[in-house]
Amino acid sequence: MAKLIVWHDGACPLCRREIALMRQLDRRGTIEFIDVVGASPAACPIDRAALLARFHASEDGRLLSGAAAFAAMWRAMPLLRPLGLAARSPRVLAMLERLYVAFLRVRPRLQRLLADR
Repeated sequence: MAKLIVWHDGACPLCRREIALMRQLDRRGTIEFIDVVGASPAACPIDRAALLARFHASEDGRLLSGAAAFAAMWRAMPLLRPLGLAARSPRVLAMLERLYVAFLRVRPRLQRLLADR
């Protein structure tokens, strides 16, 4: 299986918690997690601000964003693989993308709540 690359916001308390969980679930070590905040520009395939605005992953050399990036990450982990495979359906992926966009609207408030802890 090819290595999946996931870019994340290491300065975001919510993202740090989620990536910590994903690292635990990635028991086979098939995912390379890159903290966009601490990464060199060479490690970023697109503009750093764009990487921080939405979740991104590279699967088989294709840069994915949003729900598609999450689905690729899920497919790399046996426990979440069924959900990632279901997201290959255009309807399921479209629904997940709508949920992701809704999440992006509340993300700043969630970040503030977690930062206050």
